[in-house]
Amino acid sequence: MVAELKYEISQNAYIKLVLHTLKHKTTAVNGILLGRVNPQNDSVVEITDSVPLFHSNLALLPSLEIALIMIEEHYGSKGLGIVGYFHANERFDDAELGIVAKNIGDHICRYFPQAAMFLLDNKKLEALPMGKDQSPVMQLYIRDASKNWKLAGPDGGSRFVIKEPAANAVLSDYISSEKWQDVVDFDDHLDDIKKDWLNPELFK
Repeated sequence: MVAELKYEISQNAYIKLVLHTLKHKTTAVNGILLGRVNPQNDSVVEITDSVPLFHSNLALLPSLEIALIMIEEHYGSKGLGIVGYFHANERFDDAELGIVAKNIGDHICRYFPQAAMFLLDNKKLEALPMGKDQSPVMQLYIRDASKNWKLAGPDGGSRFVIKEPAANAVLSDYISSEKWQDVVDFDDHLDDIKKDWLNPELFK
């Protein structure tokens, strides 16, 4: 059953999206999640990579369509598909899933009905350097039977895990070294095509 699906994100996919958010703290940002259903266990969706999309004009459809085509072409050849969407709101105190995020999520669900949507939790992100919390700094939303996006309930933590348990510690190191400055998103790429939206050097 769809309701029992679990989502497992790789450390690099997770860190890349959070660094993208930190690079553009004063604007909303979004990104795409890539992966597949686990071949050995069809109740687990493996999120193996992520692509930072935009930090301005998130709702601009032509740019989004170009980005999705390029992403699908590149990752399709590797046996991966679009399995979800990431969103961070502009305002620090805004913890609501907005209409733009829902619309893009709905679009992705047409091709991958089990798609996940992650919304950045600013309070968790702010507390990251101070604590030992290993849980993701984002919240999982999934579509219910009525095709409405709902926050995965109290068990949301067990439905969504980072594959590598020390990811938040690694993320803290990257934040302290201002690694977020190196993240390239599709906005950057469309401004200057020499900037690679695949971010091949980010974790080197």
